[in-house]
Amino acid sequence: MSSVMEKEGVSLEELKKKMAEFAKERDWDQFHSPRNLLLALVGEVGELSEIFQWKGEVPRGLPDWKDEEKQHLGEELSDVLLYLVRLSDICGVDLGKAALRKLELNAIKYPVKLCKGSSKKHTQFDGDKSNVNGDSAAAAVDQGHQQ
Repeated sequence: MSSVMEKEGVSLEELKKKMAEFAKERDWDQFHSPRNLLLALVGEVGELSEIFQWKGEVPRGLPDWKDEEKQHLGEELSDVLLYLVRLSDICGVDLGKAALRKLELNAIKYPVKLCKGSSKKHTQFDGDKSNVNGDSAAAAVDQGHQQ
């Protein structure tokens, strides 16, 4: 496995294969149960959270952060991604397809007409609950779950 990948746009499939190879070479498959991977993922999310702890809100792009801080952030984000990819692989879930489906469901749950510029949860929308076709937003969500 190369130390740094030079190309852009690494796919989830490539990461999945590299993680499987990495674990196999080390005989770690025996430890990669869904439960263990989930707990490792949660631990990495905790480490990611520690980076932001006590900093308050930070602007996009992190302009005031030192290069070392940004590098550390990248490492912790990568740990979270890699465990998530490995967990989805071990569970037999195509993460890319699942993510695209979830985006489609979210588009139904959060129609632009009702939620543009709002941070409210879909259950808190006020006023007209109709979507562009005049159907209720709840009916649109139910239809999305049946597909």
